[in-house]
Amino acid sequence: VQLQASGGGLVQTGGSLRLSCLASGLYVRFDDMGWYRQVPGKLRELVAGMTDGGEINYVDSVKGRFTISRDSTKNALYLQMNDLKPEDTAVYYCNTVPYLTNYWGQGTLVTVSS
Repeated sequence: VQLQASGGGLVQTGGSLRLSCLASGLYVRFDDMGWYRQVPGKLRELVAGMTDGGEINYVDSVKGRFTISRDSTKNALYLQMNDLKPEDTAVYYCNTVPYLTNYWGQGTLVTVSS
């Protein structure tokens, strides 16, 4: 399985980014999938998840700002991030929910400047 996240970058507070995760070896449509983020020195946290049935959940800190979605035809998972805040700065990864250690990819760095 390979999960390749991309789309990160440097944005100012209030800006937007759209992260993409291209999957191979699994089907995002048939797995519970999620976006995680990690700040150095802290545990990786699940910020948005989508079940195979389409149920969506967000951590409270991103509710109303982040939107998770998937495209079965591209076998891809997305995270639209709006109204970004400095505390959103982290490396973002996609993985199954719950995560599988062997599925972690490189992640994509999001940096939000104040």
